[in-house]
Amino acid sequence: MPVVSNTSPIWNLSSLERLDLLHDQFPDVRIPQDVLNELQVGYEYPEMARIQQAIDARWLTVESITNSYVQQSLMLDIDRGEAAAIALALELGMTRIVMDEADGRATAKAMGLQPIGVLGILLRAKHEGKILSLSDEMSRLRHDAGFFIAESLFQRLRREAGETP
Repeated sequence: MPVVSNTSPIWNLSSLERLDLLHDQFPDVRIPQDVLNELQVGYEYPEMARIQQAIDARWLTVESITNSYVQQSLMLDIDRGEAAAIALALELGMTRIVMDEADGRATAKAMGLQPIGVLGILLRAKHEGKILSLSDEMSRLRHDAGFFIAESLFQRLRREAGETP
């Protein structure tokens, strides 16, 4: 089933060189043009080269929003990329959205969508045996991508992954 993604999960998984985990769980990922524009700001970084490979492989595709009214309305509370991703998901009749930011996730839930973030993707990958250590991947997210993970959440996810007694 297709899914719409916002900028940060794609960028952060690309940072870890683990876009394959997104593709494994969601073989058809759609992004609005505004999300691609946000990603392309980092055109000189290796993350963008990996993202471009996903686009070239056609599992990551750019979709146009035909009715921009929903996006415009959502932009009163959340940023352009998040608003565009939610608007596209609603327009395409999807139920899942890949999004990390708390405000965007709350808005997506209020609109009837079920968000999953990069941590959820990593946890699922651990349960599926696609990664050896959730702790290591979360540490890399913290240090390599500058992704904030509260220590209480870090420890809770480690327990859920069976990495602590």
